[in-house]
Amino acid sequence: MTIALIAHDAKKELMIQFCIAYCGVLSRHNLCATGTTGKQVSEATGLRIQRYLSGSQGGCQQICSRISCNEIDVVLLFRDPINRKEYEPNELNLLRLCDVHNVPIATNIATAEALIMALERGDLDWRDIGAPTI
Repeated sequence: MTIALIAHDAKKELMIQFCIAYCGVLSRHNLCATGTTGKQVSEATGLRIQRYLSGSQGGCQQICSRISCNEIDVVLLFRDPINRKEYEPNELNLLRLCDVHNVPIATNIATAEALIMALERGDLDWRDIGAPTI
């Protein structure tokens, strides 16, 4: 499965700690990320991560295009709900595309852990068994 990693500046350290904790699970999957998040997670964990542009420079749109092409299976987006960002409309598009293409998305650590545990158990292999399309 392909997992996309995105984290706001205030949540990057949390994403790094999350990826360290679940490195064993994540290492068995293809990872991609926005630029800075991918760089920091890769340096901290040694995980191979395909990096796109930074989120504010178009990385979020690059991930959106992969979602549209059914090339991403799970999105982990650690958002900062307190501080609004100028690129928030990109996130709304990301959320919409995940809904349209039935891509599970976690926007905080609690849901990210639930998704990772489901992934580890094999509960998210629904694309392999031919999930219904809408």
